[in-house]
This record gives sequence, structure tokens and C-alpha cells, in this order.
Amino acid sequence: MSPTTLLTHVLPHRLLSSAARSLAYSRSPRVKQWLIDAVVRRFGVDLSEAAEPDPRAYPTFNAFFTRALRPGARTPDPDPRALLMPADGRISQCGPIADGRIFQAKGQGFTAAELLADEAAAAPFRAGSFATVYLSPRDYHRVHMPWTGTLRETVHVPGRLFSVGPDAVRSVPRLFARNERLVCHFDTDFGPMAVVMVGALLVSGVETVWSGVEIPRYADAVVRKDYRGAGIVLARFAEMARFNYGSTVIVLLPPGVVALDPALAAESPVRLGERLGLLASP
Repeated sequence: MSPTTLLTHVLPHRLLSSAARSLAYSRSPRVKQWLIDAVVRRFGVDLSEAAEPDPRAYPTFNAFFTRALRPGARTPDPDPRALLMPADGRISQCGPIADGRIFQAKGQGFTAAELLADEAAAAPFRAGSFATVYLSPRDYHRVHMPWTGTLRETVHVPGRLFSVGPDAVRSVPRLFARNERLVCHFDTDFGPMAVVMVGALLVSGVETVWSGVEIPRYADAVVRKDYRGAGIVLARFAEMARFNYGSTVIVLLPPGVVALDPALAAESPVRLGERLGLLASP
């Protein structure tokens, strides 16, 4: 475990993230431009893909960080049976959910029930499959739908805000089931699908297209919102949510409905709209 990861065990996570949020929304030209320029240089951000390629045009660092892409910068896999990658980034892990357990890293794992904070909601995924995608600071920070779904429920689960970088993933037990997160349950034509937006250190917000800002407020208890009957349908490849700063999105799928792309492996670079897997039937 690196010294930085060790330090995060004792840091005041929410206080640091609140401070980061204040900086991210600062309209001070000097502050916002210093932050934007630092991230562009440090992480090699490709602004030619952005709808607004001029880094000086963004009113705040958060506006830059959650920037839209220019039309055509990402396109969905043309096979209509392809389940899509929900975000730019790297595969942290993907594969089968073995007896309800999700693999995090060598020697580390957690259960789907822990991740979803609900035994009953986890039951349909017990022998299913999952994909965990890590978004670094250089990546496009909007998350899109892997498949068309009708929103059934969201569950805001309280927790810590550990880093979700590779060292933390290797060394912090049950990391994704401990961090603050927003679980989004969808009904699809193949059954249930869960998309989990996992917060991280210095991630000061999660927003959805149907409800706006979800995190913060940081939760002290599980908060459920029932959307059954609301008619919120999001199409395959449509935007569903966005992060402030880098984080992780996890997709859970039921058994027997999709074969994950065999080319995917830990640390594989991925882009929004690429094939995550192929449905077993049209």
C-alpha cells in the first residue's frame, strides 16, 4: 500500500471533498484557469474531442471537467445486440459474479449485496456478470446507458470517499462497497440492470439527467427514490449521469443474457460506446 493510500485512511474525506467542490465551482478566473491548465498538462487531456476546445472558455473548473464531447467524437457499436461501454477510462475488472461475489483485485472482493446495500436487489445478479470502469482525470466524465432501460429506483448509499486509483483498488478491502455511491436500477428487455456511480476522494458530486445533483448532500443513511411509474426511459448510448473529478462506474448484469467481450481485461483502455458485450439473443 502506497503512503498516499495509507494517508487516506485517516484523512477527513468529506471535508476534503467539500473543499475540492468549492474550488471546482470557483468563478475566479485565476483559480479556475490554474486548475484547468494543471489538469490538461498533468493528464494530457485531449480537448480536440470537446464541444468547446478552448480551455479558457469554461466559466469554472467543474464546467471544464464535465465538458460535453463534440458530435461524432463517440459512436455506439453498430451491432444492435452490442451492450455498450458506459464511459471512457480503463477496465478495473470485469467478469462473472461468482456466487454473489465481485472481484476487485487479487485478494480483494465484495458481494453484490454489499455494493447495492440490498440482499434482495442483488439476488438477480448472483451468477451474472459485471464490469468496473475507472475514469481518470483525463477522461470524459459523463456516463451513458449500456442498454435501453426504464429507471426503477435509485439508492444513495453513505460511505467513505477513498481514492479509487489502482493502488487503492489493490490494497483497500471492499473499496467499492465502502465508498459513497449512487445505485441506479433499470428494467430492460433482458431483465434488471444496475449501474453504480461510485464516489471517490475529491469527487465532489454525482448528477443524474433525471434528478440533477444527487451527491452531495452526503448521506448518513441509505436514501431510496422510487421511480416506478414515472416513465423515465433512457435509450442505449444516451447520457445518464456525470461525475465531478475521476471515479468509477460499475455495471451489473443478470446471468445468461450477455457474453462480455473476451478482449476486455484489467487495465484495458476503453471508450464510451465500444462493445462491452453481446446479448445472447436479439
